Amino acid sequence: MVLKVTKILAFQSLSGIYSAREFVWWYNGHPDYSSLKPDLKTSDSAVILGQGNVALDVARILLRPTTELASTDIATHALSALKESSIRKVYLIGRRGPVQAALTAKELREVLGIKNLHIRIKQTDLSVTPADEEEMKTSRARKRIYELLSKAAAAAKTSEADPDQRELHFVFFRQPDQFLESDERKGHVSGVNLQKTILESVGTGKQIAVGTGEFEDLNCSMVLKAIGYKSVPVNGLPFDHKKGVVPNVKGRVVSHTSGDISQTEPGLYVCGWLKRGPVGIIATNLYCAEETVGSISEDIEEGVWKSSKAGSKGLMQLLEKRKVKKVEFSGWEKIDAKEKQMGIERNKPREKLVTWEDLLAAAAN
Repeated sequence: MVLKVTKILAFQSLSGIYSAREFVWWYNGHPDYSSLKPDLKTSDSAVILGQGNVALDVARILLRPTTELASTDIATHALSALKESSIRKVYLIGRRGPVQAALTAKELREVLGIKNLHIRIKQTDLSVTPADEEEMKTSRARKRIYELLSKAAAAAKTSEADPDQRELHFVFFRQPDQFLESDERKGHVSGVNLQKTILESVGTGKQIAVGTGEFEDLNCSMVLKAIGYKSVPVNGLPFDHKKGVVPNVKGRVVSHTSGDISQTEPGLYVCGWLKRGPVGIIATNLYCAEETVGSISEDIEEGVWKSSKAGSKGLMQLLEKRKVKKVEFSGWEKIDAKEKQMGIERNKPREKLVTWEDLLAAAAN
């Protein structure tokens, strides 16, 4: 397994391979990635490694008609590039099966509702085992995802061909082995070599993907890696390297554990992916934040700790000492108003400012 991972990493320098994060920041107008130029013209196919919500969102941007995207807050440079895109087929690659796909129903329905989008899933991939049935019995969400995918695959069989039709392929039971280099364009990706997998049970209700030693190639001109994120340690904080989180109890940072008793650090809290790992959607972050804020409020009311820290004043002094440029909330409000006004002129929610210079100028105006 280590050798196979090494082969993938050896081809990371090929052009045409991007992280999903880079691509998302590109079409959302992040200043650090507004100049990214993803290869949307070389072929009609793109491969996305991963089957989570991020992968699904990237596929939605690649396949949704640009006439519809034009009324959203997508960055103008991204919309212009997508209008010229040759991508008509997107392949979502997952190591396991449809029952284990890490999607949420809301995001999946949104993609399945794209106009003139043909969903392709191999019928054999939709077959379920007793272990799959057991997983669906214990997870209503997984059962719903499976039902949505099965229904979409069945509907695709009866749909009429459309010359402008785009295709979303859910490719299950495959894992990437290595990226392929183009013979015609040296240094550019031309496809992905995939290894077929099967599922093996490892305890009650859990199955993992295991390689079979059978391989196949999938041609494409662009690869997007959406296989998840992992937090990194923060100096001075305890860290669970296996889970990629700061150990905590309802957001209270755990300094050490003795048996079943967890000792928390007074006045120290954590939130977001550093708290629970890279899972969930925006609403999940809201609930996560509410829980941590609730813990802070409880501790203040119960006198668990008394703040001796300098608070916001101390933070401002520290930023000034380190010569860190900052934008006050009032500056953000000016940016927000500027983008919304520009959006009104273009019949969209907002027109994003995509350079640091423009953002800082709007904040200072």
